[in-house]
Amino acid sequence: MILSGEEIRKNLGSKIIIDPFDQANLNPNSYNLTLHHELLTYEEVVLDMQQPNRVRRLQLPPEGIVLNPNQLYLGRTFERTETQDLVPMIEGRSSVGRLGLFVHITAGFGDVGFRGYWTLEMFAVQPVRIYPHVPICQIFYHQITGDYTPYCSNKYQDNRDIQPSLLYQELNPRAECSDSQLDLPFGDDANG
Repeated sequence: MILSGEEIRKNLGSKIIIDPFDQANLNPNSYNLTLHHELLTYEEVVLDMQQPNRVRRLQLPPEGIVLNPNQLYLGRTFERTETQDLVPMIEGRSSVGRLGLFVHITAGFGDVGFRGYWTLEMFAVQPVRIYPHVPICQIFYHQITGDYTPYCSNKYQDNRDIQPSLLYQELNPRAECSDSQLDLPFGDDANG
């Protein structure tokens, strides 16, 4: 079963944390998450699953930025979420989809126990201008039945920034990644 908006609100602070939370973003059975003011793009022409891939950081100015077709953009939600005893999922908003913007290519399914920001895999069918803090996707929650082990990952749990693929850590544990390859700031200023 999917939680209603009222059940989402009732579970805030216990099973569900959305920070910051804005009542205006609560829907009948979901909550709108907004887009952070930065994006990442891969610099490699061919992406390698077994190696860290270099990325470049883009700032989203108030006047927006145009996303081009045939380019993958990684973004993240402005809101940090935490979920206990429920399965979180995200979907693109229909208004965004009607502009030909895919918000997550395949990674909309979350795990019970996840804590962090949602990385968005964005792909535009045609050029589209996007803006920081626009409601970009919606999170909804399924009840879970049966015994389970909460999500725990060295890769993505408690993330503080946009997360490029860390699949290489599974496929090639000896691969090393330097901060310059990822071009990511670390520390509290990454939350902005």
